[in-house]
Amino acid sequence: MIRNPILPGFHSDPCLCRRGGDYYLACSTFEWFPGIPVYHSRDLKHWELQTHLLRDAEVLSLRGLPSAKGIWAPCLTWCEADGLFYLVYGVMRSMNARFFDIDNYLITAPEIDGPWSAPVYLHSAGFDASLFHDDDGRKWLLSLEWETRDDRRKPGGICLVEYDPDAKAIVGYPRRISMGATMRGCVEGPHLYKKNGWYYLLCAEGGTGYYHCATLSRAGSVFGPYESCPHNPIISSVPENRDESADTDHLKPRYYNPDAPLQKAGHGSLAETQNGEVFMAYHCARPSVPELCCTLGREAAIQKLEWTPDGWLQLSGGGNLVRFESEEADLRPFTANSLPGFDGFDGPELRVDYYAPRIDPVTFADVESRPGWLRLRGMESLSSTNRVSLLARKLSSLDAVITTKMEFTPELYQHSAGLVLYYDSMNYVWLRKTWSEEQDCPVLSVQEVDRGAKNDHRDCEIPAPQGAVWLRLRIDGKRFSFCWSPDGESWTPIGPDFATWHLSDEHSGYGEFTGTMFGLACVDAMLRRQTVDFDFLDYEELSASYDE
Repeated sequence: MIRNPILPGFHSDPCLCRRGGDYYLACSTFEWFPGIPVYHSRDLKHWELQTHLLRDAEVLSLRGLPSAKGIWAPCLTWCEADGLFYLVYGVMRSMNARFFDIDNYLITAPEIDGPWSAPVYLHSAGFDASLFHDDDGRKWLLSLEWETRDDRRKPGGICLVEYDPDAKAIVGYPRRISMGATMRGCVEGPHLYKKNGWYYLLCAEGGTGYYHCATLSRAGSVFGPYESCPHNPIISSVPENRDESADTDHLKPRYYNPDAPLQKAGHGSLAETQNGEVFMAYHCARPSVPELCCTLGREAAIQKLEWTPDGWLQLSGGGNLVRFESEEADLRPFTANSLPGFDGFDGPELRVDYYAPRIDPVTFADVESRPGWLRLRGMESLSSTNRVSLLARKLSSLDAVITTKMEFTPELYQHSAGLVLYYDSMNYVWLRKTWSEEQDCPVLSVQEVDRGAKNDHRDCEIPAPQGAVWLRLRIDGKRFSFCWSPDGESWTPIGPDFATWHLSDEHSGYGEFTGTMFGLACVDAMLRRQTVDFDFLDYEELSASYDE
């Protein structure tokens, strides 16, 4: 059996793509750089992080964007006739006044590792754009056309327009083809497929919260009209349909279903195996209870589907409630190259699983200046949306221990470096070494930013040991705490316990849609040149507890 989620932690909006016997899964990254991780598998059960599709900081400009803006819902497809991968992605610039200002682009490559072409601008008519390659050679671009007029149904409808690959432009204006297959509202995330002469439109509905789902419609013509599957939604955490078309709140926590093993299930994409089996990748969440806060964000999952006699898709075995497990595909087992939790920074470059908010990590991080160590050059505060020296990895468990060894010599109170648990620029906690003018020496302290309110926890500030210091973060379900050591053997707690669930989209108040990261950071609020060295970063998962 396949155990869900297949990609725990922040892996939202998964798009499933097959080329021959290789399967690829691309996910959203929002303000994080590099953009759009791609995971590879041959059996749909075991996955390895292979690459990122947006790695050119000159092309992908994210600086200054608020939390949860940036790269939304990529669509990765393979066109056998062209011998090319196609990637459609949107860069959300602003959601101010609910206008949703986005630009959509397309790039291509003969191989998943590139080289990828220069971006082609498509349009700015809404988000979640995707590309469909018809069997007659024509290409069709779908998206949610965001509705801004006060007297119209929100958020809008699914629109379609032809894309001309020779002209590298759309042909005319998009036309609306669907307002949704149910009355759940908030239709988005469209993908188009074709089988036995039918065009199948797969959409997300209900808002990407607790009423989320995936629905299916079909038509004999690409422009419709589309009829709704009689057993919609085809997957959800809440199987029953209700009219929520007037409610634009995407979270809808009142629809939390204690009988569902996974919450927020929806935003699906399909792939047919070389043996004719059909699987849907989708995202879901595992909230703390009763807070209903999802610290790990939306996670990627997969379910096997089957065709009904009347030509619709349903979960294998029937029903539409998502499950912790899925039947495996009839494919040869695949051995994935999993990255270890321990990184000693001994390689010639940073590992593939590191990210930074909004900027390329190579602009402030390197493993060459001091072989066997990571060196960070301090930049702006962790609350900046411009240039932050934070090298982070995705948190994938709420029962974990994270440890590092640091050498840092602060000279001013504007110098800080340490170990951080980070949701976004307005919500994070870190154990740092900095300079105290009152004590006239370096100190260890815990700084917290919760919904934009800063607390330095000065009551727990202590003189720092000379030389190296070991820092540790312990996550125990709903609580997390820090400790430190002068030798890596004896540990002393520092600071209070913190609520893990505060680091979530539901609690944050400023961000949405992402997930919690852990990492190493350095701030130089004076001259942007002070450096810190880290000997290693160790991430050890203890279990997968969520309710304790």
